Amino acid sequence: MNMASETKKSKKEFLCWDKVNKSSHDYLFGEEDEKGRRMGLEEEADDGHCKFRSGDSLLPGLHDDVALTCLAWASRSDYASLSCLNARFNSLVKSGYLYDLRRRLGVVEHWVYMVCDPRGWEAFDPFRNKWLRLPKIPCDDCFNYADKESLAVGSELLVFGRELFDFAIWKYSLIQNNWEKCEGMNHRRCLFGSGSLGSISIVAGGSDKNGNVLKSAELYDSLTGRWEILPNMHSPRRLCSGFFMDGKFYVIAGMTNPTDSLTCGEEFDLQTRKWRKIEGMFPNVNKAAQAPPLVAVVNNQLYAVEYLTNMIKKYDKKKNSWEVLGRLPVRADSSNGWGLAFKARGEELLVVGGNRGPEGEAIILSSWAPKSGCKDGTLDWKVIGLKEHSGVFVYNCAVMGC
Repeated sequence: MNMASETKKSKKEFLCWDKVNKSSHDYLFGEEDEKGRRMGLEEEADDGHCKFRSGDSLLPGLHDDVALTCLAWASRSDYASLSCLNARFNSLVKSGYLYDLRRRLGVVEHWVYMVCDPRGWEAFDPFRNKWLRLPKIPCDDCFNYADKESLAVGSELLVFGRELFDFAIWKYSLIQNNWEKCEGMNHRRCLFGSGSLGSISIVAGGSDKNGNVLKSAELYDSLTGRWEILPNMHSPRRLCSGFFMDGKFYVIAGMTNPTDSLTCGEEFDLQTRKWRKIEGMFPNVNKAAQAPPLVAVVNNQLYAVEYLTNMIKKYDKKKNSWEVLGRLPVRADSSNGWGLAFKARGEELLVVGGNRGPEGEAIILSSWAPKSGCKDGTLDWKVIGLKEHSGVFVYNCAVMGC
């Protein structure tokens, strides 16, 4: 009953909004023709509801609120094909409304976006074991070959890097399937900590283009495309890691200069807009040659990779300590944590790393659900994807749930 009510409410808002904003009506039902008719939408009835002619329904034989719900439950992989059916479906898919409805209904598919060779970004659909190549970023060669950082927020993928004269951010839109510059960041940076929660993300710390270590932080809202300056952290830090847990944003580890490492963490409360320092939150001292801590949060529980031992650890919030769980499915010690991705994918932990075997090199995607537990230090990793002939180094990786 709740789902049906939410769908009806969402659909009514979508269809009748043209009373005050015609463009929201146009992308589903098209422009008015010469006689002023609207495709599929008759005059509003006395009860305030929109009426439809059955011949103009999105899916013949179904009322449009039912049809929209069915389309929202369809796989994201099918949306490209749907958009090719006709102009009406194309407008619907590119409007972003289906993704908004999926969010309202709680329909989520977690896809993996990654770069492991010079050809550019690819998306992996684990539900259909399907790889999709993204359009090439229209950047200069400097950005293309320089080190980059990435994060997924809402239905966007942000890629941070350096162009010839300054830092730059390129934004990929899942809905539009294209790249554009993401402007407006107040203090551009690299080697920062970041995390996403729904449609917002926070970046904190890092280094500016002159090498200065930062303690500033900014919030990005993917719904508005705007950046907001947040209060400064207690300590400047670079090569740190960030994440959301229990609705709060955290930054752990990092370095204040080329020789001094931090073991403390900081917690940012979005309600009070204040930072709280947590001593000894990440006792493993990282060095300049090592990757930032590989961390992931599943069901508000924090997990991390210990590079030297190739082990997975779990954070105890009450004791402010770490417990060793089991071994990684691939090695992390050979390259100090670089070239390996450790992410949350819904209720599972995801490890993306390379492997060399008799048949050549391959990137392996493995997942483990913490709720399944571990037995005698053994974690039941399952291979969910394989990318052959792509080297063994993962340059960037992000997981987008839409």
